[in-house]
Amino acid sequence: MTTPADRQRPAGRTAPERLLLRLEWRVIRRLDGRLAGGYRTANRGTGTDLAGLREYVAGDDARHIDWNATARLNEPQLRLFTEDRELTVWLVLDRSASMSVGPPGRGKHDVLTELALVLARMFGRGGNRVGALLYDTDSKTHDDTDNKSAVRTVPLGTGRTHVLRIGAELARTAGPAGRGTGTYSRTTNLAAMLDAVAKLAKRRALIVVVSDFIGDGDWERSLLRLVPRHEVVALRVVDAADDELPDAGLMVIEDAETGEQLVIDSSDPLLRARITAQVEERDASLAAGMRRAGVPIHRIGTDADLATALIDVVVSTKRRRA
Repeated sequence: MTTPADRQRPAGRTAPERLLLRLEWRVIRRLDGRLAGGYRTANRGTGTDLAGLREYVAGDDARHIDWNATARLNEPQLRLFTEDRELTVWLVLDRSASMSVGPPGRGKHDVLTELALVLARMFGRGGNRVGALLYDTDSKTHDDTDNKSAVRTVPLGTGRTHVLRIGAELARTAGPAGRGTGTYSRTTNLAAMLDAVAKLAKRRALIVVVSDFIGDGDWERSLLRLVPRHEVVALRVVDAADDELPDAGLMVIEDAETGEQLVIDSSDPLLRARITAQVEERDASLAAGMRRAGVPIHRIGTDADLATALIDVVVSTKRRRA
């Protein structure tokens, strides 16, 4: 279907510009008014929305005493408000090899790119500053002793031009789909990915991690260090191929993270049962770790409608805070 945005598109636009234009018409237009207010700064100050009460201490502004609550509790109570200030947002984008899974044109890395552009555009339009951290574990770009070369950063910024900069960086780091065949030295170090954004986010921020969360490392410990200072939300991008083995007899499978290849009989019921059990164990471990850290995790499939998925994320977030 040809949209008005397609008909108005001048020739010579870059790939990120074409993608953003399509997303603005098909996704962001539907989200307008639905994401507003979905995230607020966790700072307490002189805003307009009441955040709670606490006991008055010497030096507090007496103008903010809640006299009704003071009368009920027989102790001076101070009103706390959600502070009116800009939000800082960091997008943590997993560019590891396992993100190559999925149908052509709609793999996990395609969904990640669309999520990054939509979120950056929506937050940036409100005047918030958005930065991006692209994390990659391709052994051709770094060795195991140098995590810095696995990280590519787009500094904080705002506006449509800045969103296109993030899109250009995603396109420039060709990602899983653009590497071709090769051997990867290790799986995604989820702990290193979280530690990298902890070093970047100097001030309190909203951190949105977009990943399939297939990897290793003591990521839960890193997450627990991150959440006291920042608000963290996890968007887990998944594809049916992550969880299901097609019943196709003898076949060669390759670990997207390590490049290791095996010949298996996909019709073997014992093998299929073992894989199912491993997937369930992986998912349960991930959910339990996120729950212990108090971090909401939202599942977004490669076949999902992006606008609907993001609306569900916001509704869930508001319900969780209520």
